[in-house]
Amino acid sequence: MLDELATLLGYVDREEVSKGDYLRAVEEDNCLAKRSGKTRRLTYRHLAELYSLDTAHILFRALRHFWKRDEAGRPLLAMLCAYARDSIFRSTAPFILKCPEGTVINRESLEEFIDSQEPGRFSKATLKSTAQNINSSWTKSGHLTGRVKKIRTHPTPTPGSVSYALLLGYLTGARGQGLFRTEYIKLLDCPRDKAIELAEEASRKGWITFKRVGDVIEVLFPSLINQQEQEWLREQG
Repeated sequence: MLDELATLLGYVDREEVSKGDYLRAVEEDNCLAKRSGKTRRLTYRHLAELYSLDTAHILFRALRHFWKRDEAGRPLLAMLCAYARDSIFRSTAPFILKCPEGTVINRESLEEFIDSQEPGRFSKATLKSTAQNINSSWTKSGHLTGRVKKIRTHPTPTPGSVSYALLLGYLTGARGQGLFRTEYIKLLDCPRDKAIELAEEASRKGWITFKRVGDVIEVLFPSLINQQEQEWLREQG
């Protein structure tokens, strides 16, 4: 739902904003130009499921932070957030990432993979629509290309998308060099040296704090993680 997310964040473009503001924008203002009230409510629900739309949640707050600063990175930012929140989408990452560049990935093969994870969970119709939606999502992020015939490609990581991936890794407990080995960095198809280079660029822009002395690396997020969240992270160990 990258297009809907982009439209919504462009429409509600204020510093102080609540989840209710996004709800009103979709349902009352119909900023996404949906034909019926039912479709508006359904669209809002899907967006909230994928992205939270609540600035009290750090995943969405950080998404907005980098979204405003790194336009080129928006497809990967949306993908990373959806990956963190949607278990079905997340489960397909190994299938996509293991395929070499140039591999043809058809809907049927993705359907088989999804069904193999939880056999019989989905009906044939649901399995088909789920695979179509997930293929579309990986296409939006740059991991696939093509309309009908999907071909494995590599996305283009940016300072913002690498920073967001590092933050997601940080929230799971990774620190130092380990931040560049998390599943989130792997999602970007980004070699370690390139990821470090982009993190350094983000630090120069003031988006994150990146320090490196020899093999010792420190990455911090002073403008993104509030005091309460930092205390919680310390308690988690």
